[in-house]
This record gives sequence, C-alpha cells and structure tokens, in this order.
Amino acid sequence: MTHEEFKEAAEYWQKKDATGKKLSREALLAAMEAYIQTNNTCALATGAGTFMRCTPLEYSYHGGAFWMFSEGGLKFFALEKNKNVCLAIYDPYDGFVKLNGMQVTGMAEIVEPFCNEYLKAATFKKIPLEALKKLPSPMHLIKITPKHIDFLHSAFREQGFNARQALDF
Repeated sequence: MTHEEFKEAAEYWQKKDATGKKLSREALLAAMEAYIQTNNTCALATGAGTFMRCTPLEYSYHGGAFWMFSEGGLKFFALEKNKNVCLAIYDPYDGFVKLNGMQVTGMAEIVEPFCNEYLKAATFKKIPLEALKKLPSPMHLIKITPKHIDFLHSAFREQGFNARQALDF
C-alpha cells in the first residue's frame, strides 16, 4: 500500500462517523455500561517502545473504571514505562448483522496493595482479604480509567443510528 492508501484506510471511521446519526451521550453511556457489565473478560494491550503485549484478563467495572487483579506478567514491563493502554471486549462473531464489541483507550495505574481503593475493589470482587494477605507475593491491581470508547453494536441500526458510536470522557 502507498502512504496515501494507508492514510485513507486509517481515516475510514473518522469520515464515516462525521456523517453518522449519533445517540445522545446519556443513551450511549448507558448502552456502553450495560455491555461492559454483561461481560467480564477483555484483551488488554500494553506497549513500550518495540515491546507489545496483549493479555486476556478478567475485569470488573465500577466507579467509571475497569479493575483487574493480576499476579504479574510481562504487561507490567510495559506499564512501568507507558500508562496508555487499550482494551477490547467483544462477542463471538455470529454474522455481520450481529456485531458487538468495544475498544477502550485509557490510562492505567497500579493501585497500592491494601490501600482503601484496593480493599474496595477486592470487596467488590468478593475476594477475601485474608486470602490476599496470605499470598507469597502481592496480588497487583490495575485500574484503567477510560478516555475514549468506540462501541460497535449492530442493534443501534435497528434504532436508526450508526452501528458504531464513539464517546470521549
């Protein structure tokens, strides 16, 4: 592909979104949160320099953020250097008219073990505090605050809106 062809492909959704019918911010946020709550697993992409990692993780969503407990792994190599992350949540493909998925870009932070925010997240996940304290190394908590969400939901078409909707926070 030429540079111009790459640029045209990269700008495809920006051009299409500019003319599409959009839901109200409140309706879109409610639909996004409902979709997030019906799922519990995402693919978390992290990167630093030429290092890239995409990790499947269980999450919970509350207080306007995604929360992920993790023992460790190479994602932390990238998170130390780059707090910008992207996560994807999606349904299995079941035909072009039944597409559902979202891409969330945001900022990650590592929550200090056993601080109030950590304890609240553990309680929300119903993880016993005593079990966390007995682990040989701390269970890390990643908090991701969304900055932008792209949501593809085929049912929006049935309501007269573009199937793809975007929201900035």
